[in-house]
Amino acid sequence: MLVNIDVPDLERATRFYEQALGLRVRRRLFENTVAEMEGAPLPIYLLAKDAGSAALPRSGAVRDYARHWTPVHLDFVVDKLEPAVKRALAAGAKLETGPTEFVWGKQATFSDPFGHGICLVQWLGRGYGEVE
Repeated sequence: MLVNIDVPDLERATRFYEQALGLRVRRRLFENTVAEMEGAPLPIYLLAKDAGSAALPRSGAVRDYARHWTPVHLDFVVDKLEPAVKRALAAGAKLETGPTEFVWGKQATFSDPFGHGICLVQWLGRGYGEVE
């Protein structure tokens, strides 16, 4: 499995994901239009795609990097939520909810500088296993 994230500014995006989430650029591909990020359980590819460019070949949909909702988002599990929240905010994330505590852990939700939803999660006890 791979994760691909469209971004309008590849340099800004790599800085954000490095500073906010501790990822690192492993390599750059396709004439520096893709940055392969490592440090997560699977590779995350940042893809340079201009705002207003066609999102699909046979659709009028275009890329819009204002805050948007999608049923798919990324959760990053962290050891300690509070320092991770501070790091994400300092890197340019926008806090939307939390930190909130649940029986399974703590969570804070954000948008990255490109409108994509991100959650930071700190497990407590058995994580989601606490809900059983």
